[in-house]
Amino acid sequence: MVDFSLVLEGVLLAVIVGVSIKYYSQLRKAQKEYQKAKEAVDDIVLSFNNQLKREAEQLEHVAYKVEALTSRSERALKGAEETSKKMQALEPRVSAVIEDTGKMVARLDDFGKKLGASVISQEALTKEVNALKEQVAHLPATPETKIEAVIPIKREKALAPLTETELAVLEMLTSEGPRTAPVIKERIRLSREHTARLMKKLYEEGYLERNTGKIPFEYRVKEEMGKLLKKTESGTT
Repeated sequence: MVDFSLVLEGVLLAVIVGVSIKYYSQLRKAQKEYQKAKEAVDDIVLSFNNQLKREAEQLEHVAYKVEALTSRSERALKGAEETSKKMQALEPRVSAVIEDTGKMVARLDDFGKKLGASVISQEALTKEVNALKEQVAHLPATPETKIEAVIPIKREKALAPLTETELAVLEMLTSEGPRTAPVIKERIRLSREHTARLMKKLYEEGYLERNTGKIPFEYRVKEEMGKLLKKTESGTT
């Protein structure tokens, strides 16, 4: 006869073994799930770390840009301050220029008014001159009268203030015609400065005329002076 206790122990042992196998199976399954979860968490953590790294790099780049912009802003602010100081220094000059410009405009207006009045006066004078010309044109012609000197002018009296060099220049221009200062310089053999002073003196004292339309100026003896020189020369020969 089988012992009931042994059967009970066998049943219990079978139950325990079954439960153990089932627990072990669930434990393995839990380990696999844990491993999968761990791998997923590791991926998430790695991805999160990579994202943080990228964000940190972006923040560092932004910080660098901000620093650069701050530096530029400081330089720009400093430049603006210097420009402001220069503008403040220039302000009195600008005010003076504006004031001078206002005065100049007022002077120009006044000059314009005077010029307008001068133009009107010139037109009136032109009308008067034209009227006088018409009156002269209607006057009867009068015979020309010739006036001769009763007593001829002597060469010594007319040319007494002149030096021999100045007299030689007048005689050369009378006989050869108009000449420039460089040509006269070569003929009388004086320095350029001496020749210039000599020609200026003869011109200002009324012995010569000069043509300013050419450079250098061309000098010629005045007509009355030339006649006097020729007349006196012919009288002395």
